[in-house]
Amino acid sequence: MSNPDSFIDEVTEEVRRDRLYGLFRKYGWIGIVVILGIVGGTATNQILKARAESRAEAFGDAVIDSYDMGTPEERRAALAAVSADGDQSVILALIEAADPAQDKTATLAALDRVLADGSLAPVYRDLAVLRRVGVAGADQPLADRRAALEGIAVAGRPYRALAAEQLAYLLLEEGKTSEAVAALQALTQTSDATAALKSRVGQVITALGGVPEAAPAEAPAEAAPSGG
Repeated sequence: MSNPDSFIDEVTEEVRRDRLYGLFRKYGWIGIVVILGIVGGTATNQILKARAESRAEAFGDAVIDSYDMGTPEERRAALAAVSADGDQSVILALIEAADPAQDKTATLAALDRVLADGSLAPVYRDLAVLRRVGVAGADQPLADRRAALEGIAVAGRPYRALAAEQLAYLLLEEGKTSEAVAALQALTQTSDATAALKSRVGQVITALGGVPEAAPAEAPAEAAPSGG
């Protein structure tokens, strides 16, 4: 019986093989498409990544080259000619606003371009608000500066603590020393103020004749109940 059994096994195997080849001929293209899609997607990602890196390098090189120019006017002209889009445009505008002593009007104009773009993330626009208030100084009405800072000194904004500090300095500018000290004291107790900011604020409080309040101590961790 071994020979018939062997023959049956061989026939069965051939049938399986024929069915497999038939299925492959009918549906094998799906696997090929999947493989090509994976390979093509990987290649596309690599191309896009390479283009992004090349664009970033070109942007950085252009900015560095601009700073190699001789005069401030030449540097500003070179920066204005740098090709930028997306976040690069914001970075470029903030770079242009880095030297207000040379051209205050151009600095404010660069910051206004950032503020005018409502599509930007708060981290960029709020930074531009802080920078613009500082650059404008007394040339901008105090009420306007306060309104701008109050808009970004709310909970959850990225530069809330820095804006609150500047609002306290506006109180000093108005001659409201006691109110300014109280505002600065409150700032030293907030969790979103950095150690450097708290140190700076403490020095200002001392210079104004106040005494910086100690930061609240953290509550000790409760001891875990014993298993016994």
